[in-house]
Amino acid sequence: MESEADDILVERAQAGDANAFAELAGRLHERIYMTILGMTRSSEDADDLTQETFMAAFKSLRTFRRKSGFYTWVHRIAVNRTLNHLKRKGREKARAPFEDGDAVLDKGGYAALTPESGSAGRELAGRLETAIDQLRPVYRAAFSLVAVQGLSHAQAAEALGCSESTVSWRMHKARKMLQAKLEPYLTEARDEM
Repeated sequence: MESEADDILVERAQAGDANAFAELAGRLHERIYMTILGMTRSSEDADDLTQETFMAAFKSLRTFRRKSGFYTWVHRIAVNRTLNHLKRKGREKARAPFEDGDAVLDKGGYAALTPESGSAGRELAGRLETAIDQLRPVYRAAFSLVAVQGLSHAQAAEALGCSESTVSWRMHKARKMLQAKLEPYLTEARDEM
């Protein structure tokens, strides 16, 4: 839920106050960037698409009707722009490797208790990144919003412009696909223990 201060900033921004919009954009920049990075796995693309997202939001600000929160509205712009980018570039099959892999996945707590466990954690993170990269964009978007960004299914549904049950179904499918891709590695790791 947005704070009263955010509502006031939105109101001021809609009245033409560029500084109010800059304040709102500054508050959301990191979250929007991380969403896009999770979907594109390219920091260059994430930088460009984040900038495009905020430019589009600024241009369309007067059309924002406050039926959803400002963050959700901007998030939806970001997701739609990113999905269009991925479709246009055909990125789901031929993507550049994710340079900052540890930045997102190390938050899961791959603490190196021993050199072997640290290595195994990094290898698992790498395999997970590869598996996520191979998901179709609609599944990757849902997974990124819910699993990486921590949005609820309802919030992700609003950002994606679909129903909450569709997000739940996409998450279920994404998890099943990731499990199937990681199962050979996990079985091999269990057998080695």
